[in-house]
Order: sequence, then C-alpha cells, then structure tokens
Amino acid sequence: MTAAAALTHDQPDLLPALLRLEPAEWDALRFGVIGFDVHSHRVTVYNAEEARQAELDPADVMGLNVFTELAQCMNNYLVAQRFDDARNARTALDARLDYVLTWRMRPTPVALRMLWQPGDDLAYLVLQRRP
Repeated sequence: MTAAAALTHDQPDLLPALLRLEPAEWDALRFGVIGFDVHSHRVTVYNAEEARQAELDPADVMGLNVFTELAQCMNNYLVAQRFDDARNARTALDARLDYVLTWRMRPTPVALRMLWQPGDDLAYLVLQRRP
C-alpha cells in the first residue's frame, strides 16, 4: 500500500500529509480532493477519486473557479466564506462538515473537510461520499 492510499479523510494530520505527497500520488487517495488557489479560487488539484465520483474530467475543471464555476452549491457562508475568513484572518482552517452536494448531480451526502494553513497558496476541499 502506498503512503497516499493509507491516508484517511478523517485523520488529524491530514493537511501536512497531503502537502508531503508528490503530484502523481494524489490519484492514489481513496477520497476526493480539490485543491485551489486561496486567493483566486482557481482549481489546481483535482484527483482521480473526485473525478470518478463527480464524473468530470480533471482537464475540464483545472483553472475553473471552484465556487462559481465548478461547485456552485458550496458558494455560501458554510464553505466558501470560511476559506475567505481564514485567509483574511490568517488563521488555519481544518473544519469538518456534513454536507449535501447538489450542483450537476442528484443530492449527494458527503463528509466535507476544509483545509488551509497561513502561508500556503493552496487550500483544499476533501470529500468523502456517504452511502
């Protein structure tokens, strides 16, 4: 089992573990990850599990604004605003939320994790689909 395959959505040190991954390892994760520029909200990481679950080609989503073009259902105070608030306050973000995705799909329950640390240009949405 690779280091990436051993990572879990809910482990306490997930952000540091993700930051240690090589680009090729993102696709071995067993949960979805969307990485985006914390200032422009443009997608820069879209792993294979998220692509499979959302049925979207990573090439089609790279560079899109995660909250206004890719996942409009997260463009609210529960998700998008939390990233902006953390960035503006320069405080780390590691928040968990039971959420329902509704954009481009039937309602899909997920365990959503929002990750960012001050000084990093990339923030992450980590998604684990619920049965």
